[in-house]
Formats: sequence, structure tokens, C-alpha cells
Amino acid sequence: MQNKYFNLTEGAVVLQPPFIRRIVLKNKTFKKVLKNNIGFLFILPWLIGFCVFKLYPFASSLYFSFTDFHLFKGISKYTVENYVDVFTNKNELKALIVTFKYAFITVPLKLVAALFIAYILNFKIKGVNFFRTAYYIPSILGGSVAISVLWKALFKDEGLIQTAFAMIGLHAPSFFSDPNWALFSISLLRMWQFGSAMVIFLAALKGVPAELYEAASIDGAGKWKQFFSVTVPLITPVIFYNLITQLVQAFQEFNGPYIITQGGPRGSTTLMSLLIYNNAFKNYQMGKASAQAWVLFVILLVLTAIDSIHKNVGFTMRMRRDKNEPEDKKNYTSCDKVHRFDSGRNIYDISAFMDDRSYI
Repeated sequence: MQNKYFNLTEGAVVLQPPFIRRIVLKNKTFKKVLKNNIGFLFILPWLIGFCVFKLYPFASSLYFSFTDFHLFKGISKYTVENYVDVFTNKNELKALIVTFKYAFITVPLKLVAALFIAYILNFKIKGVNFFRTAYYIPSILGGSVAISVLWKALFKDEGLIQTAFAMIGLHAPSFFSDPNWALFSISLLRMWQFGSAMVIFLAALKGVPAELYEAASIDGAGKWKQFFSVTVPLITPVIFYNLITQLVQAFQEFNGPYIITQGGPRGSTTLMSLLIYNNAFKNYQMGKASAQAWVLFVILLVLTAIDSIHKNVGFTMRMRRDKNEPEDKKNYTSCDKVHRFDSGRNIYDISAFMDDRSYI
């Protein structure tokens, strides 16, 4: 049945034309869709920003990585040589190897320092909040330009460190001029920023039940034995989480090598991030820089996938063990952990059914 409306000027009832009915119907449909999806309007600014500043650069860099795109000369050919050069070109391969060396030097030292300080701060001592804040400050300031400049002043020739060595009659190496010491000196700057990992370790240590330490003490286990037989097994997921996150951050390091050594001497501190910067903004070879960035992205993606798989496997194993274990043997705590303690053999078989993020 056709809709009608009353024409006030002529005082007559007329029929609506078909195109007007379609417009009215479309308006009603649009209003209904808008009403049912009003939430999208609130995230629309974020979606626009994500597409413009994230998705478009992401896709364009992948496209440019298969070209010889020069910032001023444009694209002359399409090729995969950029990816081949990462693993065959001497300078690019060296930068990749230096990046791995930097990561595997920095991360273990950083985790050991963070766990050691967290273990000490876990004891009830006076002023623990002050020390916790003091050790966390380097994580906030360590990545800044000012700290990198300060680090350069400390370790440069005739700097504070070399002056201190000379005062006690020792000859200090040239930290930034010697290729054998330059990378280690840069790694110390990263290791100094262990505050974030320390806070996570400290939260994990506070979740370890005190009765386990008491039982271990009764069996004659000292602090060293308690640490490796009780503490470390319980916080293993947190250690793995910190390991992956710190590796990801180490592969992304840029400020320290760029400000302190500019990648020298003889390329001994040229990380992949610094090489990408040099190719993109000094040599204007955007295609080559894009390919190197994608190689670095894949490395970080693999590390993140390992962390995700570890979490999913741990959760699955926990569910299976929880399902198969008899009800009378279950002894859950507030942290959702099951602990078994064999005092007769002085072995602490601790099965930690916990999600990695329960301490984070």
C-alpha cells in the first residue's frame, strides 16, 4: 500500500513518488545501522589514525622493499636483491651479527642483575621502597639522549672511568676507540637499565609462598639451595617472559650506538636499527632500508611468537594436569599453583600451574 501525505497548500492528499519512498526507506535503514553501531563512531578517530599512520606505512614499506626506491630518483626496477644483500653483503651481514652479539651480551647480564637486586629487595629491610624507586629510575632515563651523552663522557678517553683507573695505577682500555671494547661499553648502558625487569621479578618473588622456604630450611637447605631449588623453578615463566621482552628491546636499540659511537669503530657497534637509519636518511636508499626493516621485523615476530606459544602450551599443560589429577591431591593457593615437596630426598618438585601474566 502506498504511503500518503497531506499537502497543506493545496489541501489535497497526494501519493508519494517512488524515489521519495526509496529515500525515506534508505534514511530509516541508515539510522537503524547507525544506532546499532554507534560504538564505531567513538573509535573512528583511532581507526583513521591507525590506517594513516600505521597501516599505510606498513604496507608501503613492504612494497618498497621489493624495489630499488631512492628518495630523490624514485623507482627504476623491482627486485629481491635487497633481501639477498642482508645475508650476503659483507657490511649488512656484519650489522646483523653485531645485533645478535649485542642482544646476547646485554640481555643475560641485565636479567642476572635484575634478579639479583629483586631477590635482595624481597627481604624485609628498611627503606626498601626508596631502593626500589632508585633502581627503577635508570629504566625511565636510560633511553634518553642526555644519559647517552653522559655515558659517552664517562667512558671516553681521559674520561672519568679512565681517570679512576689511572689513579690506582691501572691502564684502562680505550672503550669507544677499540673495536673489542666498544660493543661491550654500549652493552653496559643497556644493562644499567634493569629496573623494569627487576620490578617484574620482585612481583614474582612476592608470589612465592613462604611455607616452601620454611620447609626447605627445616630440611637443612641454605639460601643458595633454596634459591635454585625453590625460587627459580617457581618464577621460570616470569624469567622466560623477561627474556623475550628484553631480547625484543635489545634488537630495537638505537639511541646508544647512534649518539655514542655512530656505529664505529670499523662498524663494531653498527646495529641493524642504525644501519636502517643510515640507508634511509643518509644514503636515501629507501628500498634497501625497508627490506632491512622487514628482516628485523620478522626476527622480532619470531621472538614474540615463541613467547605466545610458550604461554599457550603452559596453559594447555596446566589444564590437562588439572583435569587428570585426583581431587584429593589438589591443593590450590591464591596464585593458582600446586606445590609438591619431597622432604625425604631433599628435592623440591614444584609444579607451578600459573599463567605468565599473573605477576605482571
